[in-house]
Amino acid sequence: MEVTLVLAAGGVAAGLFGALLGLGGGILIVPLLTLGFGLPVREAVGVSLVCVIVTSGAAAGVYLQRHVANLRLGMVLELFTAIGALAGGLGAFLLPEPVLAGLFALLLAYSAASMLRRGVGDSAEAPLADGALIADPGIPASSPSAWGGTLSGPGYRVRGLGAGMAGSVGAGVISALLGVGGGIVKVPLMHLVMGVPLRVATATSNLMIGVTASASAIIYLLRGGIDPLVAGPTALGVFVGASVGSRTAHRVDARVLRALFVLVLLYSAVEMARRALGAG
Repeated sequence: MEVTLVLAAGGVAAGLFGALLGLGGGILIVPLLTLGFGLPVREAVGVSLVCVIVTSGAAAGVYLQRHVANLRLGMVLELFTAIGALAGGLGAFLLPEPVLAGLFALLLAYSAASMLRRGVGDSAEAPLADGALIADPGIPASSPSAWGGTLSGPGYRVRGLGAGMAGSVGAGVISALLGVGGGIVKVPLMHLVMGVPLRVATATSNLMIGVTASASAIIYLLRGGIDPLVAGPTALGVFVGASVGSRTAHRVDARVLRALFVLVLLYSAVEMARRALGAG
């Protein structure tokens, strides 16, 4: 009973961060299960993918209701993310874990540095008004950048769609290999490369991560890599945390949100580096 309660409490914390930062909670679930409960990494990844699905389901409805998420952009990018998730799930047991952990640690560190560099001198993003995300009327349908225009929203224009698609495939692979939902890549990708405001990128990521995790979770389930006794209480806690986080995210200042995101990135980078070196 005590273990179940601790798993549920850890799930609440992970779900809260997952909803606030668009990470899906997996960034905390995997270290929690492996370091705190001694669960094998592959099983922890499988449980984490289930929790990511729960986080997305709990948060997506709220973000759509408040018209913060860019649904059209999310649908386009998710096509490529799902492909990466399927490929990553199929190859999850081929690469040595230390190699994967080391590469992921480098990716996290780079993302944190990029977010810090972007945050220096930035003013706070204005709160987004509750209103549907509409296409930028200044871009005609015949324009070469028409795709970016129809995916844009009020106050910003989506750019670098090709880079976003390529990066989404990588996000899907990382999701399947490490159980983090891909939000750890999607949020910086949309914010730094595609010019999407951080709050919109976070909300849109929450829509996408559930589909991404589902694509690879099916493979883990077929291989017996998901323990229902662990996944049950953890996912329940994640649902509670994600529900609270999605309803309070709009009250958090964008600069605070960026700082939280960087802290989570750096923490995750250290943990992955320790695992790569055999210290975790």
